[in-house]
Amino acid sequence: MKVRRFHTNQTGRDFAVGDIHGCFSKLQASLDLIGFDPAVDRLFSVGDLVDRGSESNAVLEWLARPWFHAVMGNHDDMALRWPRGNMEGDIYRRNGGGWNIDQPRETQEAIASAMALLPVAIAVETAFGTVGVVHADVPTPTWAGFVDALEGGVGIRARSAADAAMWSRGRITVGNTYRVPDVRAVVVGHTPVPQLVVLGNVYHIDTGAVFGRPFTLLDLATLEVA
Repeated sequence: MKVRRFHTNQTGRDFAVGDIHGCFSKLQASLDLIGFDPAVDRLFSVGDLVDRGSESNAVLEWLARPWFHAVMGNHDDMALRWPRGNMEGDIYRRNGGGWNIDQPRETQEAIASAMALLPVAIAVETAFGTVGVVHADVPTPTWAGFVDALEGGVGIRARSAADAAMWSRGRITVGNTYRVPDVRAVVVGHTPVPQLVVLGNVYHIDTGAVFGRPFTLLDLATLEVA
């Protein structure tokens, strides 16, 4: 499933979090600070769950939590491709994949299988409209066109949309303030920023937790930092 859809949370709050990169204890501490209640609240991750941090092996435990939902980031894609022979080892290790390269094959396979289930995009309904969650960017003029490329496209078209969604830095590099129509907001990570950056209706929330800065947790109802 390339796109997952979630109905409005009628009983609790919804948050999005920037790139985790194996910093799961730090993420839990951040959730504790805002009084996150796993019985009613939900957490949506912009991806890059693994690599660079010291707790990447906790990813399977977190993905099993019913209130935690993630899209696929480029580092998650690398973890998927590694045991399948579709990732160059030196490049992977330089980008933080040594933890995975050096562990047993069966663990690599288990992680790859979990990553294969991640969608490229998530759409969350809120009282004020749909909020999209992707790792890097929406590579089409509209949200609907992006969803169509992922769900209805075949071959190169679908893969191109997915690759750009995981890897593109075009919007933030040039400071593009074009709004993505037909969606209230889009929340992304991928490119570390010192604090929340909003370009049009695209919210860049990867504030570099793995590099020592705080996580950014964005309330999807208010579009404010918790």
